[in-house]
Parts: sequence; structure tokens; C-alpha cells
Amino acid sequence: MSSLNRITGRSAFISLLKDEGVTHLFGNPGTTELPIMHALTDHPDMKFILALQESLVVAMADGYSRASGELVACNVHVAPGLGNALGSLYNAKFTGTPMILTAGQQEQGHGLMEPLLYDSLVPMAAPLVKWATEVTRLEDLPRVMHRAAKIATTAPTGPVFISLPGDILNEEAGIELGRATRVDTAMRPPDNTLADLADRLLQAENPAIVAGPEIVTSDAFEEIAKFADALGAPAYQQTIPYGAHFPSEHRAFMGALSRDQKQVRSVLEPFDLLVFVGADVLRMSVWDPVDPMPQDMALIHIGLDDWEIGKNYPTEVAVRADVKETLKVLIPVLQERAGLVHRDTADTRLSALADKNWSAKAASMREKASALADTTPIAGDWLMMQVADALPDKAIVVNEGLTTSNSLLSFLPYRDRYSYHGLASGGIGWAIAATVGISLAQPDRPVVSVIGDGSAMYSVQALWTAAHLKLPITYVICNNRGYRIIKQRLLSFHGNDQFIGMDFEDPEIDFVGLARSLGMTAERVENPAAVRPALDKAIASGGPVLLDVSVERSVG
Repeated sequence: MSSLNRITGRSAFISLLKDEGVTHLFGNPGTTELPIMHALTDHPDMKFILALQESLVVAMADGYSRASGELVACNVHVAPGLGNALGSLYNAKFTGTPMILTAGQQEQGHGLMEPLLYDSLVPMAAPLVKWATEVTRLEDLPRVMHRAAKIATTAPTGPVFISLPGDILNEEAGIELGRATRVDTAMRPPDNTLADLADRLLQAENPAIVAGPEIVTSDAFEEIAKFADALGAPAYQQTIPYGAHFPSEHRAFMGALSRDQKQVRSVLEPFDLLVFVGADVLRMSVWDPVDPMPQDMALIHIGLDDWEIGKNYPTEVAVRADVKETLKVLIPVLQERAGLVHRDTADTRLSALADKNWSAKAASMREKASALADTTPIAGDWLMMQVADALPDKAIVVNEGLTTSNSLLSFLPYRDRYSYHGLASGGIGWAIAATVGISLAQPDRPVVSVIGDGSAMYSVQALWTAAHLKLPITYVICNNRGYRIIKQRLLSFHGNDQFIGMDFEDPEIDFVGLARSLGMTAERVENPAAVRPALDKAIASGGPVLLDVSVERSVG
């Protein structure tokens, strides 16, 4: 090798990330990461984003990727740091976030001595990532990094993990850095498949669409609406509605399916064909002996996640292809083979949804919420309506309100693919940190983040990063001084209203004081009339603000 190619492992690591298109490195440094921190001085174009705990590191990176569609990198400290990060990594697994997660590892010279903070990192990460490995030679670092990026970004996308021993980072050698590889998965089905698919769709007398996250990742927000028009079918969001998967104000949109198995079955029973477009197939949270899928239901599935296709229910037509590219070519085929008669039928079917689609339900919810304008503590429905109404054009909403999340989706219209981000896995504590990454990815858009008080305490340190970076974020803490959703479920599932270990009001958490201590402007809101002025002021400030809103505590 030429001496011109001599480079340290630490500098090579940063250079390789940049070659893969990474612009931000999210991290929380420890001793084994000092070589990386040292190398950053020679790479000022790599922005280092400090989070104050490792789960926040991964959540911020997750948010950045979800709001940009780009590969993201984050770094944590040896075994305890990776352990702290696993909850957020679990979330990233469910969203298929293309992420390179690295952890510093003790120097290989320790051999079998198992120094302080040591453990085998690869087995810790492996269950939650697409690929996990440890670099044992500096010469292998370029190949490992490029392979990791290729795996993370190839559909179905997802996180990968690399263990980086300190000696590899400090070593110097003559190595070739190579170059990035990307696998083009934006492929359309062949013509005969499209024809067969169109014919099967037209055979259905009462079809329905279930839309999911690949609408976002494939940038198919417009195409899915045109597909619903062409087919003349109502469109539901999947049971875990964690993104903007369908234009809410379109006449076909019916809202999200719930995770109540009986209710989902009753909703789906009238249909004779379900078309899953880049969606999970009825992922639930609480078991019930009633299967959510109606018996003998015909299924079509279009998407790139081959694990999800036909996983639990037989699928009549299974198309592994990019959602956007498929819909772009399927719609004209469908229209051509349908003819004028079907177009009239499609229009009639969609017109019949006018009194029960999302827009109709939203109008009804608004009427009910408006009657709560004077209620104290502040009614959750009223608060969520105020949040939705206060949003300026191009605002982004992040939601981890739990007991308020469904209510928010009743008022908040999805208007573009990045307009909404919610919790995907149930691993709470995601939103405060993820909001930071989302804001960094979309710096010209204000972000409003709605979070329960219980969820907030899992990741409250992330407020410091938001304040440090002076991001245009308004955090709305729905403060009922306890785990209201757990109380509701204890009462509903077990008939027990003795809520042990579900309150935190003695002492009460001072979110205003806490936020101010972390450098953020904060205000307590207890009067319903003060909600909208406080929201308007916070959003207009263009900086990080926290509103601690006292909301209803009742569980009935």
C-alpha cells in the first residue's frame, strides 16, 4: 500500500461514515470513544450531537432518520452503554430505521482479562439488528463499514451494530477506504403480475385498503390516495399508526384500525378483499380469543418486507416490490381494465363514506371536544384539538401521549409523509429524544411534541440537547401525575381500581422547574382558556419551549 493511504482507524471511521452520506453522529462518549472524539477535530463537517444518556442517543438518531429517510449513525460506550441503548434499539428495529450503531470496546490487548466495563457486545445487540460484528483488524474496517451501510439501507431496512475496539481506532495503517454500495429496491412488478393484480382487485365487490409505513419510506403519499380513488375503496391505517400513512382529509380515509381484536374483526367483516400496502398485518398488543382477521378473508399484500407478507395469514396475491413504483404503474392498468362502469362504481362507493370517514369523525369529535372548553383539569380531547388547531403550515407533530394519542389523531390531519411521527413499539421514553433528531432533520419546520408525564420521565435529559441546539420545538407535557393508561387497563381488564405504584404526586414532579434547570423556557398551564395562547406563543418563539399542562386524571 502507498504511504499516501496511511490513516488512523479513528479518522478512517469518520471518513467512511461521510462517504456513506452520514452528516450527524449522535453519541455519548466514554473512554473507549475518545479516539473518535479526537478525530472529530479533523472532520468539522461531521456534526456531533451530544445526548446525556445512551437510550437518548439512539432515539435521537432514530428520529433523524425517520424524518429524513437517510442513513444515520450513533455511538455508545461499551457494554453498559449498549445495555442502556437497547430499549431505543428495539424501537428502531420495529420502524426499520437504517442505522449504524457502534459501541466502543476495550482494547484487544486485554486478551481474556475481562477489564472493567467489558462484555461481549455482538451477542447483546444481535437480536435487535440485521447484522452485528466486531472489527478485529484495521484493514477490515472499510469493508465492515461499507457492508454495514449496505445492509442497513437495503429493504427491508433496519439497524446494524459494530463493536469498535479502542486499539483498532488508534492504530495506523495503509488501507483503501473503498466506496459505498446501494442496492436499488425501487422495482416494479412485471406486466403480467400487474394485470393479474388489477383483475383480482376488480373482482372484489367491497375491497378495503390498509396502509402502513412503507407509504412514508417509499414516498408514496400521493400514490396511495390515487389508488384508493381508482379502486373505490376505503383506506384504513394499520393498527400501529406511527406515521403519516394516508392523507387524512381524503374522502377514502377511515382512520386507524385499533388494537382491539374484536373491534378490528367487526370493522373488517363487511369486506371481501383486504389490500395491505406496505403495512403490518394486524399487529396487536392485548390478546383476545377472537382473531382480528375475519375467517376466509382474501388478502393482497404489496411491499418490501417479505417477513411480514403471509406471516400469519395466507395471502392470495403477494407482491414483493416498492410501493411507490408499484402503485405508479398499477393505477393506470387498473383504470384501463376497469372502464367507465367501474369508475362510476368507485365514485359511488367513496361517496357513501362521507358520513363515516375521518373527516366526518373529526367533525363529530370537534363538537364533543368543544363542549369541554371550560373543564378543569383540562380535558384531553380539548387539549388535543387546541394542539391541532395551533399548528402552522408545515409543522410536524410527534406523539407519545399514550392516553391522548388516539384523541390527537382524531383532530390532526396528515398532509405530507413527514408531518406525523408516533411511537411504534410501545417502548416509552422515545419521543422527547426523537423529537430532537426530527427537528435536526427538518430544520425549517416547527415541531410540536405531545408527551405523557410518565413517558417524559424516561428521557427528560433530552431537553438539554434541545435547549443546547436552540431547536424550534414545543413540548406539551400532558400531566395527570401518574400512569393513567395503566390505571385504565387495570380497571378494564381486571376490574381493580386500587392503583398501587401508578401515581407520582408525593412529591409532585415540577416539569417547569426541571425544564428550566436544563436551559429551556417553560410554563405551567392549568386554565383551558390559556392553552391556545400558550401554544401560539411557544411556537412563535422559534425556540425550545415546554408547556406543562394539567390534564384530567379520571380513568372512567
